Amino acid sequence: MTEVRALLASATERLTRAEVPSAANDAQLLLAHAWDISVGELQRRRLLGDEPPEPVERRLVDLLEQRAMRVPLQHLTGMAPFRGIELRVGPGVFVPRPETELLVDLVLAEVGDRPEAQVVDLCTGSGAIALAIKHEAPSATVDAVELDPMAHAWAARNAELLGLDVQVLQGPAESALPGREGTLDVVVSNPPYIPVGMVPIDPEVRDHDPEVALYGGSEDGLRIPLDVARRAHALLQPGGLLVMEHADSQGNSLPAALDHAGWSHVVDHLDLAGRPRAVTARRPG
Repeated sequence: MTEVRALLASATERLTRAEVPSAANDAQLLLAHAWDISVGELQRRRLLGDEPPEPVERRLVDLLEQRAMRVPLQHLTGMAPFRGIELRVGPGVFVPRPETELLVDLVLAEVGDRPEAQVVDLCTGSGAIALAIKHEAPSATVDAVELDPMAHAWAARNAELLGLDVQVLQGPAESALPGREGTLDVVVSNPPYIPVGMVPIDPEVRDHDPEVALYGGSEDGLRIPLDVARRAHALLQPGGLLVMEHADSQGNSLPAALDHAGWSHVVDHLDLAGRPRAVTARRPG
């Protein structure tokens, strides 16, 4: 058996050789997962010079081999943190990214603690945005819509496991929530927006995120986002807010397209890395 400190060093070296980003962090998370303990407990055992049992070391070796082949870390642990919640994820669902948390901030700034606030998350994927909003603004009514059956199943499971009262519906965002036109306060969406033909560089994205969650349906990647925005316009009450994520290369094109489509108060927002990440716009009236 090997002490935790040496095991982590070896695991980090293995992932570094495979050019895995955040190799040290991933090694730590994978060892904690293999040992079925928290990262805090792992650090305690590292300081004490503990040695993991042999079955844990064997599980770690298997996990490292898969991570070295660029299987997403979240697929190996089965979990993805997003703001204050832990989401179950795996094959068939888009893994939520930290930069998407900006959208939750923008929604919360709009709805505050209003008990009557009506919010829908279109293209919800794992349910990350909708569930985070409900977790932080429990008085709001939050619905979520997802087209893909596998992703819908992940979102519904996350809502159930987290005990959050979010209705997760399956169907196309472009025709979501029939009968509720003109009633919503906020429509939020992280739609597919990668331009067709622009294959992602990261193997974790290219080989494991579902294509339906990635590609925006046109050379500029804006066909699906603008289709979603048209439905958002119909669902929102006058003055209601659209919050939509986009690629950093679309920080000018998407706001311009929304402005041309008749939205008002169109504003683009930077993420924590200083890159264009999300646009807000209001339905006039």
